[in-house]
Amino acid sequence: MGFKAKARKHRKDDPSDKADTKKKSNKGELACAISGCEKFADKSLGGRSLSLDNALDMWGEGNFTATKGRVRVCKSCYRTWKKENKNEDTY
Repeated sequence: MGFKAKARKHRKDDPSDKADTKKKSNKGELACAISGCEKFADKSLGGRSLSLDNALDMWGEGNFTATKGRVRVCKSCYRTWKKENKNEDTY
């Protein structure tokens, strides 16, 4: 048994320590740019940024808001875009 295992064994079970390791809530600051989506596009919540051209191909004109030529999308919207463009060659 190494020193880390011994330290874990002899450490007190303090419930306040375990509260810090839990995930944070799903409240973000940056809303998803796709209209109709209520999720958040923060990087800590799995949000990504797509180019304006990619968003136009997927959702069409007027169905999203762009900022500086990029479209901030939540994790689920990014996954739907990724599945649609999985087999395309972008070379």
